[in-house]
Amino acid sequence: MAKVTLTMTTDVPVSTGEAWAWSTSLEGVRTEMRPLLKVVFPKAMTHIGPDTALNTVLGRCQFLLFGLFPIDMSKLRFTEMVPGHRFVEESDLLSMRSWRHERVITPSADGRGAQVTDHLAFTPRLATPVVRYLVKLFFAHRHKKLAQALGVRGATVAGRGAAGRAR
Repeated sequence: MAKVTLTMTTDVPVSTGEAWAWSTSLEGVRTEMRPLLKVVFPKAMTHIGPDTALNTVLGRCQFLLFGLFPIDMSKLRFTEMVPGHRFVEESDLLSMRSWRHERVITPSADGRGAQVTDHLAFTPRLATPVVRYLVKLFFAHRHKKLAQALGVRGATVAGRGAAGRAR
């Protein structure tokens, strides 16, 4: 199976601190995924932050399609964290041979907000072209929800406009 890389970027009209707080809150993650997926985090987990243990499995996360149907499971693990700027999640998933999700938050080019960028690198166990397409759609959805939650009017799907550009 071939390794897939995707990058999505969204500019939001909030400070980098506000974008970081959103990106590291469990409610922010849940909101970005809804209604397509519901993620069930480990019971003891309340947030992602500087006290999050690195290179340690924090527990199992279950992913439910439309909140009802179990479709994947991960052993959640963060490998890098620069509070206020970036985190790297490299979790073992049933559906992937490898999974790496890096979220980076920087000041926007115009200096009037923040830029949120997700870098994904993964190797599906099956059907690489189909999984690539579905992951791209899912992260376009996440960026649209991110943009809506943080105040972008008329947020658009990946590849169209400022919100959710895919490369």
